[in-house]
Amino acid sequence: MLINADFTCRASLAPEHYQWVSSPQNGVERVMLDRVGAEKARATSIVRYAPDSYFPHHLHPGGEEILVLSGTFSADNIDYPAGWYLRNPPNSGHQPYSKEGAVIFVKLWQMPAEEARYVAIDTNDTANWQKQGNRDVCHLFSDDSEQVSLQRLDANKVLFTEAVKGGAEILVLDGELIDAELPDNTQTYGRGGWIRLSVDALPQIKAGAQGVTAYLKTGHLSHIIGADVEGA
Repeated sequence: MLINADFTCRASLAPEHYQWVSSPQNGVERVMLDRVGAEKARATSIVRYAPDSYFPHHLHPGGEEILVLSGTFSADNIDYPAGWYLRNPPNSGHQPYSKEGAVIFVKLWQMPAEEARYVAIDTNDTANWQKQGNRDVCHLFSDDSEQVSLQRLDANKVLFTEAVKGGAEILVLDGELIDAELPDNTQTYGRGGWIRLSVDALPQIKAGAQGVTAYLKTGHLSHIIGADVEGA
């Protein structure tokens, strides 16, 4: 299965265009944002758990990255309410479920084999945020190949001030982003809007009139473009 699988191309999806697809497990649905492979795939998705739904215990050979968007996501008897960021390294495993229901942003099979760090960060904790220039930033993860953070911008502030050298991926968490990449076709992305920018893009993206909070990953596409990811 190939969905937005050409990483040299810009890709995006507004929440009003979500198409929910049933997963193999009852009560769990997903929106596929990009995907290379079948059920076990290199994939980026929005996943929705109905109340009392679950997946059996399983492994993630290529790692798993999660941001809880709403409700409470649980795994191995630990609850993670909305705002938690989780990072489970390659060959880790868990049994995920949700008692009350949850929506999560998930990235699978996108970590280098040598990554070994577990990460669990509560982005609701103000101690995890710091002022950085014209924005507030919650740093989530950083290594030689990617940087992950939440960014909070005031109204009309630009998200990027220079070219995105290693590509970028954005998920709107609150407020709006205005994308003026094509001056005659300006797009506005509200909560749940997703944008993927290729290497060396110079995007014209800014916060809307009420500001914006967004998940931002940069640098991660450099090692993907030109690589064989068909077997993911």
